Amino acid sequence: MISSPLPCPDSSAQAADRHPPTQADRTQSGPGGRGERPPSLGSVTIMRSIGLFLLAALAEIGGAWLVWQGVREHRGWVWVGAGILALGAYGFVATLQEDAEFGRILAAYGGVFVAGSLAWGMALDGYRPDRFDVAGALICLVGVGVIMYSPRGG
Repeated sequence: MISSPLPCPDSSAQAADRHPPTQADRTQSGPGGRGERPPSLGSVTIMRSIGLFLLAALAEIGGAWLVWQGVREHRGWVWVGAGILALGAYGFVATLQEDAEFGRILAAYGGVFVAGSLAWGMALDGYRPDRFDVAGALICLVGVGVIMYSPRGG
């Protein structure tokens, strides 16, 4: 048996032999377990989720921008290194979302990334999006809402 440095909520021998939890396991275990969505999404939960998406966008887009500046704009390896650290922070921030489904979180984050990248370009690079850029970003953000915040049956 491989020991893990992370705490295990169920320390019984049976838990160590179990496969990772399925969606059915998370649904049956009720609120308060590892990463499952609460029965209803309250405004505080949604605001926290949106805040985490914004923080993830800052880390990923900022990290990619720092790498770009270091390599393409010849600002040096310190910029590249800072970008790599920021990209690593993005990976960690994504794990803080309450929903336990990796695919759902990353799919929804894709929409945030599209809109955030356009905003970043406007703020830091003087990019002026056209109406199609704006329309596409808005469609992506609607997709984020549908993916993350739609009511789902148990």
